[in-house]
Amino acid sequence: MPNASDFSADLNISLLADTCRVPGPPGHEQRVRKFILEQVGQYADSYYEDHFGNLVLVKKGASETPFMVAAHMDEIGFMVTHVDENGFLKLTPLGGFDPKTLTSQRVIVHGKKDLPGVLGSKPIHLMDPEERNKAPKIQDFFVDLGMPAEEVQQLVQAGDVVTRDRELLAMGHCFNGKSLDNRVSVYILMEALRLLKDQALPYTLYAVFSAQEEVGLRGVQAATLKIQPKIALAIDTTIAFDVAGARKEEYITSLGKGAAIKLMDSSAIAHPKVVAFLKEMAQAYEIPWQTEILTGGGTDTAGMQKFTAGGALAGAISIPTRHIHQTIETVHKEDIQAALRLLCLALVHANQIQTHQP
Repeated sequence: MPNASDFSADLNISLLADTCRVPGPPGHEQRVRKFILEQVGQYADSYYEDHFGNLVLVKKGASETPFMVAAHMDEIGFMVTHVDENGFLKLTPLGGFDPKTLTSQRVIVHGKKDLPGVLGSKPIHLMDPEERNKAPKIQDFFVDLGMPAEEVQQLVQAGDVVTRDRELLAMGHCFNGKSLDNRVSVYILMEALRLLKDQALPYTLYAVFSAQEEVGLRGVQAATLKIQPKIALAIDTTIAFDVAGARKEEYITSLGKGAAIKLMDSSAIAHPKVVAFLKEMAQAYEIPWQTEILTGGGTDTAGMQKFTAGGALAGAISIPTRHIHQTIETVHKEDIQAALRLLCLALVHANQIQTHQP
């Protein structure tokens, strides 16, 4: 039986930063797939990409029973809907943005080449009192590329996608940057494949880097229909609202308190056997943990649970995240490490789940 220390690892900050940097909004995850294969393809016995854009790495276990772990690749972004006569771009969101966080933010427009731009809006000096008191909408923003209209129209067209332009940085005991939802989980699943490369598993692992989660859990549904897992775990971020002015009951989770074991979200109720198993693993191996009851929002957990015939034993390990679905997000170093260790131990001891008594 492995010790928890067998799966302890120093954080590879460079890899995490690179993982967050790769652009990949919903439906346009091709660069992320390529990056993941370059990093960890050698640790899988086989892999495939499906028509939906999911990347699936397979590591054989003692049994062919499929254990599916999903971490979605896509990040919230935008799609260009119109290029006007002055070269400014109008957008529609790909995923759920908080519009009040977008003013004057840098973006990258992925046209015929990658172009830096800034999200512009009407200056406050020109707003009447009624406008100043209104919450902004996505439609109020445009992208300024700082180029003549003729150049913009040659390089950008409707349908091109736009991502945030932010680098990952260390901030106290945390990391702050774009796309930590859900690239921190992509990082965790990649690191789990590396740490488990020489480890025998009881079940066959299907490590699914799923597409289009941010627009409705779409990719994981297609992947699940093919894999039909008996056991399934999502790895995703969750809300940490442990901030000034928040009431305790609003926290959901807290940074630095450990990996979050999902009890429910708005799209899924985690199976009691999976919840009990994860709690037992965390306690037995002294991994810091907390529970998660997410009252708004869902994850790939629901897709795996519902799109398996008869249902899968499904749950999730979540990473507490502040400022989620904004232009920058924040996670705690120790929570990342706790989630990685808990995932590795869950995979090694997976044969205990089905007989586990909640």
